[in-house]
Amino acid sequence: MKIMDILVREAVILDVSATTKRELLVDLSGSLARCEPELDAERLLTVLLEREELQSTGIGDGVAIPHGKMPGLSRLVASFARSREGVDFESIDGQPSHLFFLLVVPEHSGGQHLKALARISRFFRDAAFRKALMEAESASDVFRAIEEEDAKF
Repeated sequence: MKIMDILVREAVILDVSATTKRELLVDLSGSLARCEPELDAERLLTVLLEREELQSTGIGDGVAIPHGKMPGLSRLVASFARSREGVDFESIDGQPSHLFFLLVVPEHSGGQHLKALARISRFFRDAAFRKALMEAESASDVFRAIEEEDAKF
């Protein structure tokens, strides 16, 4: 599975203005729902907040991978957002998160969502990849960085 195959390009937000975890999740949910008719922004927000209650999806190194399972969704979809200022996402390293990769999967996706999460996590372990996303000046730069990373694995 290639990340570019599930990334909804029109939902990418290069410079979010959110300052809290909730605001960021509202922005991500709304952006993805506007592009994906199968998604309801409010329901998606609820799913993401419920997941965050279990444990933060802030994985450290300035990265968070909020994710959730949605009933009625027919395929995996993803989006990306960046905050230059950073958002307190209650990450495991206690540092603000700047790079956010939202993954939404069908309710009964089996191990498919775990494979996608593992792939995304692997991408973000690469400091050069994180740097490229932080320095991207356009959505095209973001897509190029993701395509290059997709080609490595």
